[in-house]
Amino acid sequence: MTRAFLPKMFTVLLAGALAGLVLAAAALPAALVFGIGFSALSAPYAELPNTLRTPPTAQRSNLYANDGTTLITSFYQEDRVDVPLGEVAPVMRQAIIAAEDARFHEHSGVDLRGIVRAFTVNRRDGATRQGASTLTMQYVRNVLSTDPRLTEAQRTAATEVSTARKVQEIRYALALERELTKDQILARYLNIAYFGAGAYGIAAASKRYFSVAPAELTLAQAALLAGLVRSPHSDDPINGDADSATERRGYVLERMVESGLIAPEEAARAGTEPLNLHPSETPNDCTAVPEGHNDWGFFCDWFTRWWNGQKAFGGSVDERQRTLRRGGFTIVSSLDPGVQRATTEQVRRIYPVEHRHALPTAVVQPGTGRVVAMSVNRVYSVAANPTGQKNHPNTVNQLVAGGGTIVGYQAGSTFKLFTMLAALEAGLPLNTVFDAPPRIVTDYRISGEASCGGYWCPENASASTSGEHDMWTAFGDSVNTYFAWLTERVGADRVVEMAERLGIVFRAEDDAQLARHGAREWGPFTLGVSATTPLDLAGAYATLGAEGTWCAPTPVTSISDAAGRRVIAGQPDCRQVLDVDVARAAADAARCPVGDQSMYHGCTGGTATRLRGQLGRPVAGKTGSSERYATETVVAFTPQLAVAAMAANPDEPRDAVGRAVQTAMVEGVGEILSFALRNEPARDFVPPSEATAWRPTGQRTGN
Repeated sequence: MTRAFLPKMFTVLLAGALAGLVLAAAALPAALVFGIGFSALSAPYAELPNTLRTPPTAQRSNLYANDGTTLITSFYQEDRVDVPLGEVAPVMRQAIIAAEDARFHEHSGVDLRGIVRAFTVNRRDGATRQGASTLTMQYVRNVLSTDPRLTEAQRTAATEVSTARKVQEIRYALALERELTKDQILARYLNIAYFGAGAYGIAAASKRYFSVAPAELTLAQAALLAGLVRSPHSDDPINGDADSATERRGYVLERMVESGLIAPEEAARAGTEPLNLHPSETPNDCTAVPEGHNDWGFFCDWFTRWWNGQKAFGGSVDERQRTLRRGGFTIVSSLDPGVQRATTEQVRRIYPVEHRHALPTAVVQPGTGRVVAMSVNRVYSVAANPTGQKNHPNTVNQLVAGGGTIVGYQAGSTFKLFTMLAALEAGLPLNTVFDAPPRIVTDYRISGEASCGGYWCPENASASTSGEHDMWTAFGDSVNTYFAWLTERVGADRVVEMAERLGIVFRAEDDAQLARHGAREWGPFTLGVSATTPLDLAGAYATLGAEGTWCAPTPVTSISDAAGRRVIAGQPDCRQVLDVDVARAAADAARCPVGDQSMYHGCTGGTATRLRGQLGRPVAGKTGSSERYATETVVAFTPQLAVAAMAANPDEPRDAVGRAVQTAMVEGVGEILSFALRNEPARDFVPPSEATAWRPTGQRTGN
């Protein structure tokens, strides 16, 4: 071939001449053309930029459910997914070459014949009618004009009509063809070209216009797409001019006949076909989840918040978002569509979408932190709400996981878990007995109606729960005065620290200030006066299901980059935060509230005793009511799964949900667990040691 034997000096001279011809065709002064063109090309060849060796094309990232095939949504700045040339129909390859560079396989990156022809036609017509850029030169221009690592001025310079730009383009094209095969260049061109209607690259274009894969394109379809790259904005048949697109299709078919690629009769048949567009638009971002699965939007939203916190994807939130929308990641999430559907059904059974009360619910896997489902009775949408209704029926606020303006909801007695864990860790056994009075005056100073002479003095929700209790019965019957006394014994600061260790985040500024500077005096913390979220709470209780291993809640199962390499950020982030025996002891006591029986038969009753019978397998958990039943909370867990549901009014915390909803919530949580564990074997909890159950021991830590 000519390019295999072309002497280096001749190539330089040829390139200079070609640059002059092209720019002369564009009516630039001949003296300027040849003066700059030859002087620039007389220098040694510049190294091929890494940008051209490894083009930084923006790639669409796809977020899938945990089956790896169900698409939740995509994220992109440019809708593009690169495909190898072997996955592009041969007729498409032929069409793009015929339309843009008929001598592609014969030249060395610059086509002398094409330039002479363009020069002749353009000079005859007195205007630029034909271009002389080869596919290789067009590819160079596309890469340089879209490279995010260049400044805006550098990208603009890559497409300006100037001698310097054309000389550089020619030199890079000649160098590129020495390093890559024709098939490699063609594949890169097809993947970077813009086809209009928001479709970048042949894969996105095939789907956008015809809803097919690039390997399935017909002759008529391929000719239409090949015709669009010259004027993608004006010829786009979806948003632009269908007649122009049809005319360009005919032009491409004619060129294919001239090149001997197809017979005239084939071209005639394809040219008479209607366009037969079957447009499909790739979803972009969380408001574009599939129709009928709007409830996935809250999980998707939390995924983006999680991604924004991962330093592996950039040094700032903006940089991490650019990485997501350009990086071509394949993200297999932890979302189980079946469990998500069951969760949403139960949530909306209790409260319909239009109800002012919300029931955010999270389902978490112990031992991995993977979030299997995340639902709330709201529409994930930026659409306006009726006056006075900030978060219903439409909202994009993160009601389940918290963040932004959502700090969470008071979880009531579910926080007694942290007091019990602090006591067990301090060496107190499960059978630590206290004769709990109806009301107790503590040493914690507070002000307001709840004080007794300036001291915190909680009372039990029911007089019947007063009397002698140990941890089993006090946790089962949710005895306030027992846990107020226990908090005094171990120290409120240790209870607060335990909650933080198990993943409770203080999003409300007042709570954060107390945790940092007033934890020693925060006795009421044990009754759940701090705001939290269902996701935090499910993760905390899941720690018991995993025998003391806390895992940061994660929305992903795996992440692979555009090259198929696994990204470490997708792996579980777990650590042992509790002594195993302490975790087992707390789980043993947590069986009491939900009607199960501890390994030491310490349970005598509970606040949600129907749950064990409904589920039909070992289960533990806790219910919680905030003051005046403003919120209600139910948490339940097994060794395989943890569920937390919280009823509240996100728009008005003083609007009490009432105690009655708790019964429905317990049933709903049971239904979620029943469905999610339907194919899983029943697993029992491991009993704690006799020492942890019955005898005081020394301090035990698991972190």
